[in-house]
Amino acid sequence: MQDETNKDGSNLSLPFRGTGGMKAMIFAAGLGTRFKPWTDKHPKALAVVNGKTLLQRNIEYLQQYGISEVVVNVHHFAGQVIKVIEDNKGWGSNIIISDETEEVLETGGGLLKAKQYLQNETFITINVDILTNANLADFLATHRQEEAVITLAVTDRKTQRYLLFDKYNRLCGWRNTDTQKEKISVPAVEYVEKAYSGIAIFEPSVFDAITQTGKFSLIDVFLTVATHSKIAGYNHSTSNVIDVGRTESVALAESMFP
Repeated sequence: MQDETNKDGSNLSLPFRGTGGMKAMIFAAGLGTRFKPWTDKHPKALAVVNGKTLLQRNIEYLQQYGISEVVVNVHHFAGQVIKVIEDNKGWGSNIIISDETEEVLETGGGLLKAKQYLQNETFITINVDILTNANLADFLATHRQEEAVITLAVTDRKTQRYLLFDKYNRLCGWRNTDTQKEKISVPAVEYVEKAYSGIAIFEPSVFDAITQTGKFSLIDVFLTVATHSKIAGYNHSTSNVIDVGRTESVALAESMFP
């Protein structure tokens, strides 16, 4: 392991195969406030679903598509995450730690901090508390077909916060149906609401388009980049996906992911 400071089959072969394959980043630095009391003494990344931690499950999920170069950012109980990775030898993957112990940077700031590891090729990001069996090869194929700078995994499920797309599958904005707050980057006659799954594929050129600094969300990045570049959606509503963001989500996750 390096430290920053010191299923359904597919014929798509690149960049998922071989040592020059696609890289990934797992966002695992969050405080996990919705997952208390577990997160009073542990990081959410190490919460267990059917005998495996969320972190291990996501690393093994990426491995199914030949992705074994993975950046993991850490902050909350960072030492516990690092020890588990070291004890398990990365579960067979090469894990690079992006250290945010001084300050948690959220998903956008965390991505920018890890730029040096991801800036040379197409890469994927996933939130550690997301479990899914979405076909990443199909996801990448859609990303390429759309010729997008970013492609977001989305579904038709109900939520309070939606990403808004136009009829051409281009991201236009964001809406909170609970507070009625809305942010529009690309005006359109009509918007299609989709729920974001916490997984995205990026072209490395996105780093040149990030204007934010410090602590910020990937949603902020999406809405900024959408004003001048295409961000597309990949609808994987036929696959399983769950946000294991709360302790009560674990039982449902265990029924979905044996």
